[in-house]
Amino acid sequence: MGSRVELFAQIRRDARVEGASIRELARRHQVARKTVRKALSSPVPPERKTPVRSSPRLDPYKPTIDAMLVEDTTAPRKQRHTARRILARLIEEHGADELSYSTVRDYVRVRRAQIDVEAGRRVEVFVPQEHAPGAEAEVDFGEVWIVLDGVKTKCHMFIFRLSHSGKAIHRIYPTQAQEAFLEGHVEAFNEIGGVPVKHIRYDNLTSAVRAVVFGQGRNRLENDRWVLFRSFYGFDAFYCQPGLAGAHEKCGVEGEVGWFRRNRLTPMPVARSLDELNDWIRSREVQDDQRRIDGRIRTIGQDFAAERPFLAPLPADEFDPGLVLNPRVDRSSMITVRMVKYSVPARFIGRRVRVSLRASEVVVFDGRAVAARHQRIIAKGGQSVQLDHYLEVLKTKPGALPGSTALARARESGAFTSAHDAFWSASRRVNGDAAGTRELIDVLLLHRSMEAEDIEAGITAALGVGAVSADVVAVEGRRHASSIPAGGSRPDRHRGAHAEAKVQRVVSLTQRRLMDPAAVIAGLPPDKRPLPAISAYDELLAKRTEHSAGTASKENIS
Repeated sequence: MGSRVELFAQIRRDARVEGASIRELARRHQVARKTVRKALSSPVPPERKTPVRSSPRLDPYKPTIDAMLVEDTTAPRKQRHTARRILARLIEEHGADELSYSTVRDYVRVRRAQIDVEAGRRVEVFVPQEHAPGAEAEVDFGEVWIVLDGVKTKCHMFIFRLSHSGKAIHRIYPTQAQEAFLEGHVEAFNEIGGVPVKHIRYDNLTSAVRAVVFGQGRNRLENDRWVLFRSFYGFDAFYCQPGLAGAHEKCGVEGEVGWFRRNRLTPMPVARSLDELNDWIRSREVQDDQRRIDGRIRTIGQDFAAERPFLAPLPADEFDPGLVLNPRVDRSSMITVRMVKYSVPARFIGRRVRVSLRASEVVVFDGRAVAARHQRIIAKGGQSVQLDHYLEVLKTKPGALPGSTALARARESGAFTSAHDAFWSASRRVNGDAAGTRELIDVLLLHRSMEAEDIEAGITAALGVGAVSADVVAVEGRRHASSIPAGGSRPDRHRGAHAEAKVQRVVSLTQRRLMDPAAVIAGLPPDKRPLPAISAYDELLAKRTEHSAGTASKENIS
């Protein structure tokens, strides 16, 4: 069409500017004079007529084929005629051996669509909708690939999108099981600071729906835990029609899945953990607040600010989205959850513990108190071991520490630092292997009540004065903690004054006596007192001996 429009424009220009005749214009542009007359009469080229191809062999059977297709409009979906079945019936019932499959197929493809429209089956009008502020939201999952700790890994992205403002929350989980489904809701509700007052739209996700009740509209058989969750937060669920028929009913969140994946997760993001990746996604969501959707005048953030007051308030308590399990602790102080082993404190060996399996972490409870917390492991057969869970056992078996899996994992994670290694080496050199290792374990036990930064500072200070004692580390660690203001890091305004001030350090005299004289602790004044004399005590002993002898002689005389 574009080239014909240009041709007509050139013909009309030559006729207008040069006054060329129809014959001359036809010769110049190499077209028929009939085409020149059409160009001069109208600048819009006429549409080309598509010739109607005749099919003389098929014509006698078209009414029969139409009848089969009309019958299909009321037949079950899986028992409708295919083009191959129609051809087979025409051959069997009408002797149409001369027909080819391609001829029947082409006719059925066009005619079936026309008959469906005539029957009202394919005519579906989408009526634009207005979503009241704070009333509705949509939820969906989307697959994403990430490079997790150096390994290309398939994960699942949970998306929660408010229908009015378009404000969306995205979280990456290793699974789309119910614990991820519920945890995503909790994250979204906390992030937006409320709950939609009308309903949230869903597909027929197995995390929420046990079965689709066909023939009863949008009724669904829901999971008991999902019903409890909805009741806790006080919202209703709106279930879309199954399959493609319901795709348009939550097109906002489905479009959000594709947009975020293309614009924020391409190329594949690289992260050491899912927590790190989700923290990065939160920063991208803040940027998305400045985006405008479909040419709207206001940004997502501006619309959300106006929508937020209309949301229902959050409950006072928080729902635990985890799946509750009760595994038994084995002799290695480990529990098995979904084919992955996690360590727990050794005091639970042989007991069953309550575990909350969440999308991103595994939490072990002792009554209401948290006994252990692990990042959830994705790979089956993996394990997560924490050194702290074995300290009481290692106190009685210090020789098991150097080759333990718990120590290796602590080194890999950075929890066991070079400062710990330096203290351990110094302690074994002074106290021996067993006693020195026990002293290190006492230092590791301090992590339960003190910050790691303070303990590391305490170790550095203790080693600086030659004291390899957990008590010295504790005192110096608390001194370091008290020097930092409650609001943040150590102030730098009087750095020089702190450097010049003489700070008294805790010194272990026992360690000083055991050290080589050439390695006397710097800053400790020399001991110039004379050595103690015992001559006076010897005189007392002599007098006591004389007194005892005189008493004995008197007794003999009597």
